[in-house]
Amino acid sequence: MFNPVKAASAVALVALTLTGCAANEPADEGTPTSTLTGTLNGAGASSAGTAQEAWIAEFQTANDGVTVNYDPSGSGAGRESFFAGAVEFAGTDSSLSDEELALASPVCVAEAGYFEVPVYVSPIAVIYNLEGVDSLNLAPATIAGIFKGDITNWNDAAIAADNPDVTFPDLAITAVHRSDDSGTTKNFTDYLSKNAGDIWDAEVGDPFPYSTGEGASGTSGVVDAVTNGTGTIGYADASKAGDLGTANIKVGDTWVGHTPEGAANVLALSPRIEGRSATDMAVSIDRTLTDPTGYPLVLVSYLIGCNDYADDAVGALVNAYASYLTSAEGQATAAANAGSAPVSGAVQEEAAAITAAIK
Repeated sequence: MFNPVKAASAVALVALTLTGCAANEPADEGTPTSTLTGTLNGAGASSAGTAQEAWIAEFQTANDGVTVNYDPSGSGAGRESFFAGAVEFAGTDSSLSDEELALASPVCVAEAGYFEVPVYVSPIAVIYNLEGVDSLNLAPATIAGIFKGDITNWNDAAIAADNPDVTFPDLAITAVHRSDDSGTTKNFTDYLSKNAGDIWDAEVGDPFPYSTGEGASGTSGVVDAVTNGTGTIGYADASKAGDLGTANIKVGDTWVGHTPEGAANVLALSPRIEGRSATDMAVSIDRTLTDPTGYPLVLVSYLIGCNDYADDAVGALVNAYASYLTSAEGQATAAANAGSAPVSGAVQEEAAAITAAIK
């Protein structure tokens, strides 16, 4: 069993200045605390923001001399901050590109390479706000038509064909997309490019590829825009959907709703990206599976950082925090607080071995 107190004590080196805005929760009376001290800064995926809050609270309770700050600025911004040396680790829903892998970060020992391990797996929900419609089915081609701007009214024939027993209002659709560079967008557009045929003719990437619809920054921005609108639709980490409606998507011939288990099944069936290092666990998600036990509109959020840090004390902090995130206990914390699918089995064990070697 992973013990964040024991692990942190083992890697404690020197004290750093305590700064940062994250809540530094005290340990319960009588709870043993580690001697690890310092401040650790990270940034990145907003989808995993709730999980990061829970991880930080638990880790700081066990290590009351440590402050961990995480800015949910988005996957693209987080990766940029890491390679600029502004943060010591990043969270990203989009795996590192070959170009990024060739970059040098000032916080790392030169040519030591990076680790990239899955720490958060969650379905992406197609969220909507449409009064009187409690259940909604949307085929990939229909979703693509809506977000591309070809389908603009809720009474469109394509939507009706997916939902023969539902009467839709004559109401304009407002499709809300991420305005910032987003790993969630990359996963969403990847799903559409592989399932919607020629309808989705844009490149897959972090920025949303069309100028149609309404843009909003961050996961919370999209959820707020859909919540506060009328006839709105968007895409977001399913854990943030709240009381909004979420559409079923078509997997093979079956309409499938999002579940953590469906997301986990897709991760288990997806191959690794070829040509990566032994500390890079990035996968190529199988978006076209027809097994209804899987939910292919899924995001895998990775923790990225240095295999070897230029500052040994920083390496000790990252080792302790990353080891907690990749532990069975850390994964259970995320599942309980953010509704994610725990990374488990051989995948979890491999990730834990990689983070244990950080220095």
